[in-house]
Amino acid sequence: MIRLAAFDLDGTLMGTDQKIRPRVLEAVARTQARGVIVTLATGRMFNATVRFARELKITAPLLCYQGGWIQALDGPVLRRDTLSTTLARAAIELGEAEGWHILLYAKGKLFLKEYLYPIAFYDALLGSDVTVGEPWEAILATRDGVDKVLYVAEPEHIPAMAEVLQPRFAGMAEIVRSHAMFIEVVPLGVSKGSALAWLAQYFGIPREQVLAAGDQENDITMIEWAGFGVAMGNAAPAVQKIADWIAPPVTEDGAAVLLERFVLDGSQF
Repeated sequence: MIRLAAFDLDGTLMGTDQKIRPRVLEAVARTQARGVIVTLATGRMFNATVRFARELKITAPLLCYQGGWIQALDGPVLRRDTLSTTLARAAIELGEAEGWHILLYAKGKLFLKEYLYPIAFYDALLGSDVTVGEPWEAILATRDGVDKVLYVAEPEHIPAMAEVLQPRFAGMAEIVRSHAMFIEVVPLGVSKGSALAWLAQYFGIPREQVLAAGDQENDITMIEWAGFGVAMGNAAPAVQKIADWIAPPVTEDGAAVLLERFVLDGSQF
């Protein structure tokens, strides 16, 4: 029996149009009406996740910043892991030396030096609460903690960037590819999987009663940890390889099909 279900957002509950389709909305609503706790597990910051949670009528704590920030819509922050100023500065300096497009998440906001893509790109994938042009050191000096550093690049460049980042931050931070165009430096130990495990324990739900679904490499940890891990039909090959089941792609309402088959039909595996 499934008692907790965690879903990635982009590429899982919604496609590139950033719209959650009616069949998915209905399936999530019916799932919650049955008493199953549903949450979102995303790399997005909390403020950029809220509108989707409200649309889905989710009240459970949300797993944001790759799991580094856990908070319910109208509640306090339950857990937050941050990068040290030293690590954040090192990630910024490396990015600048390599000529990468750097985005810094701190104080619940997103900071960048300049827009390199249309503003709509940032609004759709990263959130609209963006501050442009503030010096990096001024942000770091607030000592409020950095949630993550993200680099944006064309998809074909991301693997080479990972080869630079992995040895530089080995044992100090996690390097995760969260989108075809994104690679991130997040606090050591932070992952969607560890956050989902924390949330399950918070609710007193055993691993065997947890479902997780996603499409990108940053979803692998939660898909592996959950009792029933699902990859979308549009998921990266590495994600599909470790999943217990592969749902139809997001364009075919795969998340709804998943819930209808394994939660809502009454049989449950």
